[in-house]
Amino acid sequence: MLLQQSEWLGLFGTPKMPNVAFESKWMTLWDVPDDINKLIPTVPNRIYCHKLMPAILEKCFRNIIAKGLQDKIKTWDGCYNVRLQRGSSSKWSVHSFGCAIDINAAWNGLGKASTQDPELVKCFTSEGFAWGGNWQRTDAMHFELSKEYINKHI
Repeated sequence: MLLQQSEWLGLFGTPKMPNVAFESKWMTLWDVPDDINKLIPTVPNRIYCHKLMPAILEKCFRNIIAKGLQDKIKTWDGCYNVRLQRGSSSKWSVHSFGCAIDINAAWNGLGKASTQDPELVKCFTSEGFAWGGNWQRTDAMHFELSKEYINKHI
């Protein structure tokens, strides 16, 4: 399940730049472990993200490595980015809270059919991410923290 816009705003406030109070309370610069970087070189060495993200991302990346799927992550296309949802003039993107990532964007455009490997998707969804490939407006590059994961960890 996904958090609704009002729930994101209730938890973290309205995104803006700069947002020193939000960033000092909720954001972190995660040093991705060296072994993950070596085996999944498309993942950056450091990821600026919500404090909830490093633990779940590390589990996901270790699952990906254990299943030999690291070559399925062709590109890392971002995490924290304060902006509105594409096509919206009022709804904030979950990237604005540092709680979403995009991978393989060039092959998984908004509204396009997914080319993501189903096993790769499972590595994320089994740990607590919601996947945009299942949405009415398909966004198969997009993975965001699920409502259940956030409610359990905040």
